[in-house]
Amino acid sequence: MNSPAPAAPWTAQIVTLFPEAFPGTLGLSLTGRALADGIWALRTIQLRDFGLGRHRNVDDTPAGGGAGLVIRPDVLGPALQAAKAAAPELPVVYLSPRGRPLTQALARELAQGPGVTLICGRFEGVDQRVLDAHDVTEISIGDYVLTGGEIAAQVLIDATVRLIPRVLGNQDSLAEESFAHGLLEHPQYTKPAEWEGRRVPDVLLSGNHAAISRWREEQAESLTKQRRPDLWRAYAGRHVDPDRRTQLSGASDQSRDRREHDKDEMR
Repeated sequence: MNSPAPAAPWTAQIVTLFPEAFPGTLGLSLTGRALADGIWALRTIQLRDFGLGRHRNVDDTPAGGGAGLVIRPDVLGPALQAAKAAAPELPVVYLSPRGRPLTQALARELAQGPGVTLICGRFEGVDQRVLDAHDVTEISIGDYVLTGGEIAAQVLIDATVRLIPRVLGNQDSLAEESFAHGLLEHPQYTKPAEWEGRRVPDVLLSGNHAAISRWREEQAESLTKQRRPDLWRAYAGRHVDPDRRTQLSGASDQSRDRREHDKDEMR
């Protein structure tokens, strides 16, 4: 009786001019250990190998004029064909500021698939015809511009690989971190109980798990509302009833009124 073939590891395939940039920080700590253990795999494709002429040129000036250089379609196209020949099941992603924002939900979606082929752009970007011809998805790690896509690729891979089972030592931590439930994470504390006159909140030392859970939830909601109102609106629309939303929105005013009332009683 033949035993079933082992499942292929989640694979990151990277088309880049700088393969020496990988694994970089991905080779350290938990992601590095998981890479060494074969839980995920990393493969680079040197774009320069597909360059043209004696100097292996990969770019040319923008059509219509303008500053900078653009990666040619007759260079990137064959590189992507080689990538698809090696791993036809992998979706192709171009790291681009104009792409779909990288979120925890998107990282989780990618982690549940077979992996991803990533295009690391340089210069002014890549010829649009390649993206159209190969049905490439564009993903952005933020509203800013980098000199190349290698750092962005490492960010996407790190955010995704850590969600693969067995990569993190304690999978329970995934359920408690920022964005796991649409909220920012509550503040974290550890020993010593007092440091430079600042104490760990008493509730965290109380041993009352229900109170601790309630405190953490309230802190996460408060921080999200203050720092990421966009996340709070989305979360509140799904999870918070109108009465509680009103209470939270007026929490700071109620607290201030209570402090002023206490002061009046002390006078």
